[in-house]
Amino acid sequence: MPRAVSGTVHKNRVKSVLKKTKGYRGARSKLYRTAKNAMIHALSYAYIGRKQKKRTFRQLWIARINGFCRNEGITYSSFINGLKKANINIDRKNLSNLAIENPEAFKELIAKAKAALN
Repeated sequence: MPRAVSGTVHKNRVKSVLKKTKGYRGARSKLYRTAKNAMIHALSYAYIGRKQKKRTFRQLWIARINGFCRNEGITYSSFINGLKKANINIDRKNLSNLAIENPEAFKELIAKAKAALN
């Protein structure tokens, strides 16, 4: 039996790969073999990027909290330690938003953390 090279399964696979690589430069969006390689790399980078996104946002929140804490004369690490000793459980994302949107409330948290450290 001869080998089928123009079957519907193959055509659909080619179509889906070229659809996913639409907008890539040159042959990466036109030719199946190079488009498939480009798609494989892009999907692996996207997977890695989803993991890195969590790290970079946490770094951003910590930097913001540290900046606000230093203005009040306390370091980030001692602030977090004071919050833990005071049994205040707020994640860093919400602490960062609180520092930006409501600095007065954040200053109260800093005061509680300082009190818990002493």
